[in-house]
Amino acid sequence: MNLSACLLTAAVSIGFVLPSAAEDLAPNGGEWRHGISIFGDLKYPATFEHFDYADPDAPKGGELRLSPSEAYLNQGFLTYDTLNVFVLKGSGAHGMRLNFDTLMTRAWDEPDAMYGLVAEAAAIAPDKMSVAFRLRDNVTFHDGTALTAEDVAFTFDLLKAQGHPHVTTAIRDVAAAKVLDDRTVLYTFEGELVRDLPFTVADLPVFSKAYYSANEFDASTLEPPLGTGPYQVSDVKQGRTITHSLNPDYWGKDLAVNKGRFNFGSIRFEYFRDRTAGFEAFKSGEYEFREEFTSRFWATKYDFPAVTDGRVVTLTTPDDRPSGTQGWFVNTRRPHLSDPVVRQALSHAFDFEWTNRQHFHDLYKRTQSYFENSEMKATGTPDAAELALLEPFRSQVPDSVFDEVYVPPVSNASGQDRRQLKIARDLLADAGWDVREGVLKNASDEPFTLEFLSDTPTFERVLQPFIKNLALLGIDAKIRLVDAAQFEERLKDFDFDIITRRFSMRETPGVELRAFMGSEAAAQEGSRNLAGISNPAIDALIDKVTEATSREDLVTAARALDRVLRAGHYWIPQWYKAEHNLAVWDKFAQPEIKPKYHRGVIRLWWVDTEKEAALNQ
Repeated sequence: MNLSACLLTAAVSIGFVLPSAAEDLAPNGGEWRHGISIFGDLKYPATFEHFDYADPDAPKGGELRLSPSEAYLNQGFLTYDTLNVFVLKGSGAHGMRLNFDTLMTRAWDEPDAMYGLVAEAAAIAPDKMSVAFRLRDNVTFHDGTALTAEDVAFTFDLLKAQGHPHVTTAIRDVAAAKVLDDRTVLYTFEGELVRDLPFTVADLPVFSKAYYSANEFDASTLEPPLGTGPYQVSDVKQGRTITHSLNPDYWGKDLAVNKGRFNFGSIRFEYFRDRTAGFEAFKSGEYEFREEFTSRFWATKYDFPAVTDGRVVTLTTPDDRPSGTQGWFVNTRRPHLSDPVVRQALSHAFDFEWTNRQHFHDLYKRTQSYFENSEMKATGTPDAAELALLEPFRSQVPDSVFDEVYVPPVSNASGQDRRQLKIARDLLADAGWDVREGVLKNASDEPFTLEFLSDTPTFERVLQPFIKNLALLGIDAKIRLVDAAQFEERLKDFDFDIITRRFSMRETPGVELRAFMGSEAAAQEGSRNLAGISNPAIDALIDKVTEATSREDLVTAARALDRVLRAGHYWIPQWYKAEHNLAVWDKFAQPEIKPKYHRGVIRLWWVDTEKEAALNQ
């Protein structure tokens, strides 16, 4: 799992409940517990033997070869130039989190629970302003040196001072990490929004103080790092492949949280210049696992000989997580895109219904919400609880927030819906843009131009009809295709007009929302606030989500936030499907139970030696 998804996917509630009895009190007055959760009891008691979705009898060994499927944090999809994914510099290699352990680890059949990994127990102070962790006494780095509280505190200081902006945003309100003894570290908090912080710091990687005292932390490097995790980097071919090999001496292999996990002897990520090249490589067996994100390929391309004779198996598995925020993010930092009316007009030029039929074989649904596929999605008009949160900001948000929630326009599926284009033209006129001699211009006679930044030609088939409709509005729109390295740099610098991105929302959102849509992140280089959202009402509603002490309150706050975001027209939503489309060469086995909130492949599947032998024959 990538850093963004691990760091910014966790929270702990002010009023969490834990079932195990306290052995004693921690130095901060809290009770030592084997796990932490957000709302309600933990599923697993202190004596649990393994997660229900993990098979403790799974054999170890064999190889998993796969291609990076999405870009997380500063990890590249088409290439990489650094093994350091914890800083802003460079395009990071995939799988690096497998080299590092965290204080606690997530249970993927609970929406927000964590259990002890490096730490055997955690204790939240009665006033919720600190969390203590008691470390296990047998944790070692890959070089055999012991991990101590000094390493944990050092890691926090290093990340807070030099870490990636996604990390520094998440730990902004963590005041300090203090070493109490070799096995005990205390994190103290400041401010009022402390609910997320115990879970956030529990999910930080742990670095070696000795190693990073001798090696520069914030540099791009192809030198394998020193970690404590189940895997180590064993082979690096820059920009082409990276291999992580299972550490036979891994200190944590017998822990309950790890039983049945990390079964592959090696995991190799294969990089390709584009998705088409990657697909052809999969067909020829260069790698063995693929999640298909291109609906046209899924509907029409999986009929090659290896599929028809059974050597490759296609699977569709449910995805119960919120479907995320895939869409075209409009950079409001650009003067001509700062008006929400202009941004709303652009959405009327995209014909999803035609696109879904012509290109996606009707496999997708239209994304409407920032919290799509979840109970946090706003619908209809605000209820009384939502209104109570929204009323204080009536002067800071559009009037439409208090009416029916905004949904994207529905076309006649013709590809060139005149009614939708007329609405777009009228909205642009209201915003001061008129067509003169076929060109859309403002009062200063400046033409309206729009550049779609992309690092892959795959999207051109979707973009070209969109661009054609924009041209009918007098907009000079074009695609700027750049290489992967330039794309990442322009992304970090917000050097684009409009860009396609997908960000996953977690089951219990919290402090990570600041990085997606908070005002501070809007001006922070490399942040996930691509649209440049900067609105005090949105900041306040993010706080409401973050400080919620019950799931009911959290859902209400998220729906209110969703309404304001959708009324701001910061993105043109694209599409989603609540399932995974997977294709695998038939050499793998998996547990009978799939974790509800995770795909589970890298950490839970294993090589079936009989299947592998048959496949090789």
